[in-house]
Amino acid sequence: MEDFRAHILDLCKKGEGTEVEFKSAKGGFPQSFWETYSAFANTEGGYIILGIKESGDELVPDQMDEATAKKYLKIFWDNAHNRNKISACLPKESDIHIEEVDGSFVLVCHIPRAAYNIKPVYLTTNPQGNTYRRDYEGDYRCSDSEVRRMFADSEIDQHPQDGRILKKYTVEKDIDPKSLHGYRQNMRLMQLDHPWNDISDLEFLKKIGAYSTDPDTEEEGLTIAGLLMFGKYDSIIRRLPNYFVDYRERLNVNDPATRWTDRIYADGLWEANLYQFYIRIYNKLIQAIPRPFQLKNGRRVEETPAHVAIREALQNCLIHQDIAGMGGIIIERTDDALTFSNPGLMLISKDQFFKGGKSICRNRILQSMFMRLGGAEKVGSGADKILKGWKYLGYGKPILEEQTRPDYVELKLGLEVNKAHSKGFFDNLSDKLSDKLSDKQMQVLQLIAQNNKITAGQMAEALSVSRNTINAAIAKLKDLKAIKRVGGDFGGHWEIIQH
Repeated sequence: MEDFRAHILDLCKKGEGTEVEFKSAKGGFPQSFWETYSAFANTEGGYIILGIKESGDELVPDQMDEATAKKYLKIFWDNAHNRNKISACLPKESDIHIEEVDGSFVLVCHIPRAAYNIKPVYLTTNPQGNTYRRDYEGDYRCSDSEVRRMFADSEIDQHPQDGRILKKYTVEKDIDPKSLHGYRQNMRLMQLDHPWNDISDLEFLKKIGAYSTDPDTEEEGLTIAGLLMFGKYDSIIRRLPNYFVDYRERLNVNDPATRWTDRIYADGLWEANLYQFYIRIYNKLIQAIPRPFQLKNGRRVEETPAHVAIREALQNCLIHQDIAGMGGIIIERTDDALTFSNPGLMLISKDQFFKGGKSICRNRILQSMFMRLGGAEKVGSGADKILKGWKYLGYGKPILEEQTRPDYVELKLGLEVNKAHSKGFFDNLSDKLSDKLSDKQMQVLQLIAQNNKITAGQMAEALSVSRNTINAAIAKLKDLKAIKRVGGDFGGHWEIIQH
């Protein structure tokens, strides 16, 4: 375990953070241990290392002997299995162990992130006032509303947020006909022979879960999903006052007084439901990426894995929101990133998200609605598509973060070429050559790798730049002997030169 001891000492040098907490063993087993246990369990998990104390500005072992460490190990397991002490025992045997560090013993406790259906994890038998979470400042006591949100998330399987039936809401009064008919037209174009294409609007709303019947009371009405997807904005905020959608764009701005170069939000000029928001901003988002031209079965195909990645990221942001959470949907496009933010915390860990194969959704009806437009996979492949799409362009791995107070999930898709990845993508490029390429030259090289018959004009359109910019990039790539032209302008092709 020498590597682990070195890891503990390295953590001591770095100090405490959101995923590690050091506690002194002097004076007995600390009560604050269980507050941190609750905080880690309700956030992203982490390590509690008992037997480390502060000495000036440093963290050092506090000379706990082996007998005391074993006693504390027993105290831990006795309390972890005591429901009067903590509501859930999360660690496995292998998560809790004793280590020797510089002649002193420490108790290392890995506290996993609790599954959504186990949260909240709390002290005593009363969650109110005894539930904790972690932020950059350490452990904090959750408010009653935060506790209620965790309990609500724990019952998502039985009670999806968007399935509730709304009393006194009607199709005639509260649904925007333009949104509903636009959605139906998109669905027709995707599935020309679908049997739902010719049924009435009301029957269609019932089929997709936008209008439903309560099995207990037999009361009929719009569901929250139907209202969010197709509703009039005034009707939405009457039932969901925290609802808000906001697209912010800031591009090529030299004047700091210019906050946004474009913005789409509920300004009263359109019905700001989820369908209209999705339609309005998707085409703006895809302008941020190259659009290489490809041939499939003799026909030009312009959608690439990167387009699919943006669609998945946008739809995930809309369907995984905590409808009852504070704040709204915020999508930002800047020169260097696309950022998708939605209220609520994740129902799976970040590792599970990137690993794929697992999908838990607060709003299953919305998820199904977006699947009919293409995307919003149920089987957990959405993250795979996002990663694949960004890797396809040579961009860096997306960054996923959770924030608390208020709860938010933020997914950032960087728009800068990851040269380390590109070296692997173009195996015939030497490290020396790759280091000489600008982002624009690397993007031109990628377009050529995807379609060696692409023209300079097509490159300019794909990258949204001028022909002069493309010609300059091509000239530089030729000077560096990275590419060569085989044949003439008509009928010829590009070759990437091996180095």
